[in-house]
Amino acid sequence: MQPTVGVLLRRCAVWTVGTGGKNLYRGCGSKEWLMLRQLHRLVQPTLGNRNKTLHPCSQFATLASKAKKEKQKNAAAEKAAAGQPSSASDEPKGQPEFIDHRIKIYDELMAQYREELEKKEKSPIKVTLPDGKQVDGLSWQTTPYEVAKGISQGLADNTVIARVNNELWDLDRPLEGDCKLQLLKFDDPDAQAVFWHSSAHILGEAMEKRYCGHLCYGPPIDNGFYYDMFLEGSGISNQDYGALEAEVKKIVKEKQPFERLEMKKADLLRMFEYNQFKVRILNEKVTTDTTTVYRCGPLIDLCRGPHVRNTGKVKALKVVKNSATYWEGKADAETLQRVYGISFPDPKQLKEWEKIQEEAAKRDHRKLGKEQELFFFHELSPGSCFFQPKGAHIYNTLMDFIRREYRKRGFQEVISPNIYNAKLWQTSGHWQHYAENMFSFESEKETFALKPMNCPGHCLIFDHRNRSWRELPLRMADFGVLHRNELSGALTGLTRVRRFQQDDAHIFCMPEQIREEITGCLDFLRHVYTVFGFTFNLVLSTRPEKYLGEIEVWNEAEKALAESLDKFGEPWKENPGDGAFYGPKIDITIMDALKRNHQCATIQLDFQLPIRFNLNYIDDSGEKKRPVIIHRAVLGSVERMIAILTENYAGKWPFWLSPRQVMVVPVGPAYDEYADNVRQRLHEAGFMVEADLDAGDTMNKKIRNAQLAQFNFILVVGEKERNSETVNVRTRDNKVHGEVSVDDLVAKLSKLRDEFARGEDQF
Repeated sequence: MQPTVGVLLRRCAVWTVGTGGKNLYRGCGSKEWLMLRQLHRLVQPTLGNRNKTLHPCSQFATLASKAKKEKQKNAAAEKAAAGQPSSASDEPKGQPEFIDHRIKIYDELMAQYREELEKKEKSPIKVTLPDGKQVDGLSWQTTPYEVAKGISQGLADNTVIARVNNELWDLDRPLEGDCKLQLLKFDDPDAQAVFWHSSAHILGEAMEKRYCGHLCYGPPIDNGFYYDMFLEGSGISNQDYGALEAEVKKIVKEKQPFERLEMKKADLLRMFEYNQFKVRILNEKVTTDTTTVYRCGPLIDLCRGPHVRNTGKVKALKVVKNSATYWEGKADAETLQRVYGISFPDPKQLKEWEKIQEEAAKRDHRKLGKEQELFFFHELSPGSCFFQPKGAHIYNTLMDFIRREYRKRGFQEVISPNIYNAKLWQTSGHWQHYAENMFSFESEKETFALKPMNCPGHCLIFDHRNRSWRELPLRMADFGVLHRNELSGALTGLTRVRRFQQDDAHIFCMPEQIREEITGCLDFLRHVYTVFGFTFNLVLSTRPEKYLGEIEVWNEAEKALAESLDKFGEPWKENPGDGAFYGPKIDITIMDALKRNHQCATIQLDFQLPIRFNLNYIDDSGEKKRPVIIHRAVLGSVERMIAILTENYAGKWPFWLSPRQVMVVPVGPAYDEYADNVRQRLHEAGFMVEADLDAGDTMNKKIRNAQLAQFNFILVVGEKERNSETVNVRTRDNKVHGEVSVDDLVAKLSKLRDEFARGEDQF
């Protein structure tokens, strides 16, 4: 069957650099070949140099695009007539021609690399394991996998990735010299990230096979991974998931090895010339002469790695959702199709994950926030939350909790402006790197912006008069409203917003005060997280390769942080090289009831902001000295913390934080007045209390309604209670405490509130 003119046009449209027409004419019969040559000659003037990719705006590309769209339109119409949905992948497209082009270049360069590797001198090396044991090996030959296998086959099979001298390293990549070696399993966070990164490549390979589109970014994320793909004129739907997963299973079954190859930038530009997005990455992001690619099967992608040994390590992979997004998050850029996935080395882990997701859906803060009338969002102010009275109670209770701790711990609260001249952000350095994430406007020929953070304003407060060493440490706290210009597509409930508040504080101190201040910050966050019922992990992130300041100052600061962590007494780990360029930091993650990790607290040393604002204090000898700033938050964004707490408690708020603490239920209308009297007394005592005086409901229904609404306590009152000025107490879990006087009730509830009781069992 001869192809149509539209097919021929589309073949011409995929003319690629260096093919010399070979790919273009592959598979053509003689008549087809002649027709294709005639078409090619017709558009040759538009092509210019035939060894360049056809310009998308050319007459030829326009004709090809029209033919393609016409075909898609006809196919969609046929499906619509048959009552079937249309998507990007009604059937596999077959292997795109750029794959052969890519593989050819890769194979040539990989052969050269292997020849060079064979020529390298194999010298004896010592590999030191975490327990201090040393293993003999040969440079440029011995691999981490061989070392693991030498210990046990089980260890080798269960190891996801190696860490060599604190650098993540492919298991099959030869060691280059004496080194320290760690073998990481899936339970290690770094190993999980590598595992999910490799899974993204597997998904990317399946997407290329299925859609023939151009891959963009495919990173691991906190709970899985995604891959972005550019598809012209079509999209991806959830009906594609089954076909994608079937393709993934084939890839996994083949146990395709992950291969690493370092390539020159010029070769990479030639390899990825078909993909405008990879070309942009190479031209705009890659500043070195060489970088690496990884291959699994037909997929070859720009990637720093490392990866698992082969695709067979991924025993379970599920496509979980898809969405449209913009290239690099820019609303004026190309629209991409994003496919998300999750994967595990054991199918049982996937089943456990699915159960957790079911529970997470029930606990979703957006769902519970609506059901409990806590908050809502409106299209007229996207990303800015409307907190209703009960939600505002939670919000204010959290801030009051932190304020009480501030008074105990020597923090002074300040109020700073919401709007600043852009000159402030230019001084701080944020304008150069963060301007596009700020809401800015012109006024009287000057540029102003809503503040996205408090620290520059606090520097102005510190600097508005001379400071003495006797004033330090100066602990400055601020609940000021912050705004960040998040893309509308990235907004997600309370976890990603445009308007928010933080329990933000900045400690201005002398270098010798760092240890004590860090210890105080750690104690602060432990107290708060203990009240919430969270466990937490601590990681010290140290000096990166590119840093500002003197190395002696960095070394002393890192030593101070490490000593503070040791003194704190909780387990902690070091993450070398992951600090900010302006100072080392302690990363704190909390774990919720669903075993999910969230980073909320911040403890960050900053040597650079005091320099940028020329901050000084007078020391005890009368000399000017530079202070250090400690950026510190415990809740982080109050909005995000409310989302985390809502899902952690599944809407069953602890009494001290609950927006529905007490419901008073009369046994009948005759006791409404007494019920309302009890309500008033509890209200005056500061509790969130209501009385159900609806004559249309029975007492039992009122009790049940109160329990479903998550009132912590239900007080039933009737003749006996009215005569004795008592109430009959039961909990939302239907535990009956019996008759209690109103005065005793107020005392008991006050104790629960003031001691931050998480359960009613402490009544």
